[in-house]
Amino acid sequence: MRAFIALLLLSLSTFSVAAPSDDASSDQLAKLLFNDPNSPRTGAKAPKLIIVSFTDYNCPYCKQFDPMLEKIVHDNPDVQLIVKLLPFKGQSSVNAAKAALSVWQQQPDKFWALHQRLMMKKGYHDDASIAAAQTKTGTDGIKTEDKTMESLKMNLILSQVLNIQGTPATIIGDQMVAGAIPYDDLEALVKEQLAQARGQ
Repeated sequence: MRAFIALLLLSLSTFSVAAPSDDASSDQLAKLLFNDPNSPRTGAKAPKLIIVSFTDYNCPYCKQFDPMLEKIVHDNPDVQLIVKLLPFKGQSSVNAAKAALSVWQQQPDKFWALHQRLMMKKGYHDDASIAAAQTKTGTDGIKTEDKTMESLKMNLILSQVLNIQGTPATIIGDQMVAGAIPYDDLEALVKEQLAQARGQ
């Protein structure tokens, strides 16, 4: 694993979202970004446009931006949203992310209810608020798995490769958006990227 991470970082230090090269390392990065079954996703099954959201349950800007992304997916049937949990903000970020990913792995149909509930809390989570969100969404019977840490570590590696400094960070087509942007700007960017994908 350590050798793979070193190779990934070395090989992909000049990776471009817009124009990845055809070598095996870039293929591996694309697979980790877009085809990782451990990353929650919603929206189109055969998308014209994929949005990848690096987000944190303790990030106030993520809490504002996440519902916008979900609305974009709801309003655009050709768009798929992939969530990469990136717990930058302390142990409670890690704990919330592990709880959410455990639900995705065991009962994926319940993930989005928990995800939205965790995003709704003002301020930082603690064990009590995570447990309350699980109870409210009927996911409190799902055991939090330590193996979810592997997914979180890989999300951290991806963030380093892509030079992500904070959350939210969002890949929309061939664009990387740092931070939360107004909904109108987000919608315009999505429509522009969809038009490109459709060859319009």
